[in-house]
Amino acid sequence: MTRSFRPVLKIALLAASALSVPALAQEPAGERSDSDENGRQDDMIVVYGSGIDRNAAATGLDLTPRETPQSITIITREQIDDQAASTVADVLEYTTGLSVKRVDRGRNLLSARGFDITAFQLDGLPFATGNVGLEETSTAIYDRVEVIRGATGLLQGAGEPSASINMVRKKADAREFTGEVMLEGGSWDHASGMVDIGAPLTADGSVRARFVAEAYSQDAFVDLESSKGLTLYGTIAAGLGPGTRVSIGASYQRDQRDGVMWAQLPYWHADGTRADWSRKRTTGADWNRWDTTEKAAFVSIEQDLGGSWQLRGDVSYFEQTEDSKLIWLWGSPDRATGLGMNVWPYWYLTKPKQWSGNLQVKGDYQLFGRQHELVFGAMYSHQKGGWTNRDPDPASVASVGDFSAWDGSYPEPVWRARYRMSGFGTTEQTAIYGVTRFRILDRLKLIAGGRLSTWTRDEEEALYTPEAYRIEHKNVFTPYAGLIVDLGDFLSAYASYTSIFNPQTARDRTGRYLDPLEGDNYEAGLKADLMNGRLRASAAVFRVEQSNFAVPDIDPVTGDPYFIPGTTDAASRAAKGVVSKGYELEMQGEPLAGWDISAGWSHFKAKDPDGADVQAHQPRRVFRMATKYEFGGALGGFSLGGSLRWESRPPQTAANPATGETEKVGQKAYALVNLMGAYDVTEALSLQVNVNNVFDKAYYNTNSWFGGFIYGEPRNVRVTLRYGF
Repeated sequence: MTRSFRPVLKIALLAASALSVPALAQEPAGERSDSDENGRQDDMIVVYGSGIDRNAAATGLDLTPRETPQSITIITREQIDDQAASTVADVLEYTTGLSVKRVDRGRNLLSARGFDITAFQLDGLPFATGNVGLEETSTAIYDRVEVIRGATGLLQGAGEPSASINMVRKKADAREFTGEVMLEGGSWDHASGMVDIGAPLTADGSVRARFVAEAYSQDAFVDLESSKGLTLYGTIAAGLGPGTRVSIGASYQRDQRDGVMWAQLPYWHADGTRADWSRKRTTGADWNRWDTTEKAAFVSIEQDLGGSWQLRGDVSYFEQTEDSKLIWLWGSPDRATGLGMNVWPYWYLTKPKQWSGNLQVKGDYQLFGRQHELVFGAMYSHQKGGWTNRDPDPASVASVGDFSAWDGSYPEPVWRARYRMSGFGTTEQTAIYGVTRFRILDRLKLIAGGRLSTWTRDEEEALYTPEAYRIEHKNVFTPYAGLIVDLGDFLSAYASYTSIFNPQTARDRTGRYLDPLEGDNYEAGLKADLMNGRLRASAAVFRVEQSNFAVPDIDPVTGDPYFIPGTTDAASRAAKGVVSKGYELEMQGEPLAGWDISAGWSHFKAKDPDGADVQAHQPRRVFRMATKYEFGGALGGFSLGGSLRWESRPPQTAANPATGETEKVGQKAYALVNLMGAYDVTEALSLQVNVNNVFDKAYYNTNSWFGGFIYGEPRNVRVTLRYGF
C-alpha cells in the first residue's frame, strides 16, 4: 500500500501558528558520560534538563533536542530517584502530555493526544505491551525513560499516533568498583531493598559488568490487597578490539499480587443516587491473585567502519507470564439491602513472547559542499501470544448478597478445564528505513526519511476466533519530514510531519481486510536553549488525523447493512476517524545553581467523525511540575523539592441506572501535591523522605469504560536510605 505525501500545507500553517507562541518549555537533557576506551561517548543524561546532549529516539539520527522536530521528554535517573518512582507508570504520571489512568488495581492504560499508547521500546527496539503493560516494570534497571509524543512510525512501525516510550537500561560503564545500596520503608507496610553494583572485569577496564537486584513487599490502601516482588538484572560490556564494542544482558522480574481488586466500584445505587464508598473498599475476594513474571535478554554489537561511519546490530527478547484468578462484580446495589450486584469468576493465563532485531548504519557524507547525516537500517520483530481461561462451574458460583457488607470472604468456585480463549497467533513485522538530515543552509536543516514495512498476522483457532485467518499488509510506506530553522544562537523553529499505521481486523463487503488505520501527526513549534544551555523551553502545536477507521457499511437506499461474503457478519468500510488538536508547553533545566525544575502544560481536543469526545475519561488540560533545590552554605547537604499535578475534569459521562439520563461522572478538576526532603549525612550516605498526596485528596484515578471508578492513592509516606560506594 502506498501512502500519499501530503503534509506540506498543514506543516506551513502549523509553523505559522507556532511562531506566535512564546517558547516556554523543553525536554529534559543532561551531560554526556565519560568516553569509553575508543573515545566514544554515550548519549547523556545526568540532571533534570541542563547541558547539551544528543538523542536518537525520534529519528535514529544523533540530534540535540533543539535539532529534533518533534516533542521529546527525557526523565533522568535523578528525577526518578527524587520522586521515589518504583515503576515506569509512576514516572509517566508526571510527564508532560501523557495521561496515566487505572483500569483496575492491576493495570494502567496510557494515552497521549487522544490515543492509547501502545508503542514501547527497550533500548530503542520496539516491543508490544501486554495486558499488564511494560509500564509496570521496575525502574531499578533503567537509566532513563524517553517519551516521544505524536506518531512514531519511522522507528516503531505499527501503533497509535500517540507517543512512544523508550526505556533505556543501565549500562556497564564503571571503570572501578562502585555501587549503591538502597533501603526503603513506607505506608501500608512498604519495605524494599536494592543493590546496584558496577565493576571492571579486566585490569584495563575493557570488560565491565553491572548487576542490579531489588526486592519489595507491601500492602495497600485497598482492603485485602498485598504484593511482593523480585527484580534481577545483569549486563556485561566489552571492547573486543579497535572499534568493536559488545554488550549483553538479561533481566527477570516477578510480581505476586494477592487480593487484587479487578472490578471497579459502582457510581450509583439502584435508586440513581450517587454512591460514596470508602477509599479502602474492594470488589475483590481474598483468594484473588494477579501474578506476573517478565524475562528479557539482549545483545548489542557496534563496529566503527572508518571516519564517522558506524554499524550497529541489536537483538532483544522479552516474554511475560500472567496468571490472574479474579472475580468481576457489576451492577447497582440497593441502598437499603445492598442486593443487586452480579458476579463472575475468571482465571486468565497468558505467556506471550517477542523477538526484535535491528541492523543499522549511520554516518556523515558530503554533498553540495556541505556535511549531512544519514541513517539506514532494517528491523524485524516476531510476536507469539494468546490466552486461555478456566470458567467456573455455574452451580458453584455463589451470589454476592449484601454488597454493603462485602469483605472479600467470597467462596472460590469449582473450576472447569482450561481452554483456548483468544489471541493465539503470530505477528511478524519486517522493515527497511532510512532518514537523512540535509544542511540546506547554515541555519536551515531538512530531515527527511521513510520506512517500508511488511506486517503479517496468522491467527489460530480459539473461542473468539472460530476460524484461523491471515492478515498481510505489504510495502506500507511511512514517511517522515521535518524542517528546522535556527532563529538565533539559542532559538529554533520547527515543523514536522510524522505518521504511523495500525492494522485492523474489520472486513469490507468483498471479504477483504480493511487497510490499516493511518495516523498523521502535524506539529510545529519553538525550542530554546536559555541561560547558556542550563534551561530549555519549548512550545508546540499539533494536529493528529486518523483515517481508514472502520464503520458499518450500510446500503444508502434500503438502510440495510452489507455482509461479509459467506458470513452473517456485518461488513465495514473505511472512513475518517479521530481528529485531535492541541498544544504543549514545557520547561526543564537548572535556572539557578542547585535548583532543578521540570514543568509542562498540555491541552488537547479529540473528536470522532460524529463529533463525540474520544478518550473521554482522559483530562483535556493537565499541568505537571517537579522541582528540587539543593541548599549550600550552612544548610549544605539539604535538599527540598516536590511535584504538582493538576488535571481538568474529563468529559466522561454515563447513564444513570434509575433515570436513564446521561450524567457527568468524570473526576472534577483537582490537584495533587507531593513533597520530598533529603539530607546527605555523609558523602556516601543520604536520607530522603517523600510525602505523596500531602493534602490527602480523595479522587478518581480511572481509565474506565466499565461504568465504575477506582480511587487514587491517599496520603502516603516513603523513607529512603541510600549508601553509595
